[in-house]
Amino acid sequence: MEKLLFKVALAAYFFSAVGYITSILVKRVFIAKTSTWVLLTAFAIHSLSIIVRWVGTGYSPVTNIFESLSFIAWAISGSYVAFQLKTKTRVLGAFVSPLAFLLMMVASVKLVDNVSMPAILQGYWVPFHIILSLVGEALFALACLAGVMYLIQDNLIKKKKSYRFTRLLPPLRDLDKINHVSLLWGFPLMTLGVIAGSIWARTVWGSHWQWDPKQIWTMISWFLYAFLLHQRLAIGWKGRKAAVFSILAFSILLFTVIGVNIFFLSVHNFM
Repeated sequence: MEKLLFKVALAAYFFSAVGYITSILVKRVFIAKTSTWVLLTAFAIHSLSIIVRWVGTGYSPVTNIFESLSFIAWAISGSYVAFQLKTKTRVLGAFVSPLAFLLMMVASVKLVDNVSMPAILQGYWVPFHIILSLVGEALFALACLAGVMYLIQDNLIKKKKSYRFTRLLPPLRDLDKINHVSLLWGFPLMTLGVIAGSIWARTVWGSHWQWDPKQIWTMISWFLYAFLLHQRLAIGWKGRKAAVFSILAFSILLFTVIGVNIFFLSVHNFM
């Protein structure tokens, strides 16, 4: 059942991505609206797939990197669909849906029924650490995508080319709002994830901090997002400046999640 649900969700993500991209190519709002409903369907089926897997294995749905990628795709899609209730940013789905589909494709490579939980991951704090961190990262990814879309549209407006896509392009204020709200929610979730991880590290290794490359780069990412949040709330950063910094911060976070395990020896390679 879980495999079937996953495959159906994967197909729905694919058709949603095709629909969003088509809506831009043919300049039809209706196709984008339909694609939003397809994405919502994909999210709902994906949610059911995760629940079935969780109940069936008895473990949290993030026991390895492939499950984590699937979970991130789920979190990004759900967050974006939620934003549709308050903003008019359907065309942003042309960035979100393809990303979710690609993450699901990679996740499908080794997403199997037989799950063995490594001993190091069998702790009470582990699900809190991983799930909170992944949801926070998913929100930061959405903030980054909104930032990219903001820069594209801002550039079109400055070049007076936006008239071609007037009915499709989202308002800049809505894109900035998504960037801002994603940061407001993502940062505390990431912070709670880091705290849960430090408690777990204390239990496993006897210390909250080991000067591990993953820990160091995680703290660098945390300070970047803390700085961005401070600048937005205290200094009033918004628009283009906030969009550029969101992209920069997410690039560092992406290296933390993927690049560190490639270029450094880390105690976090068990994922």
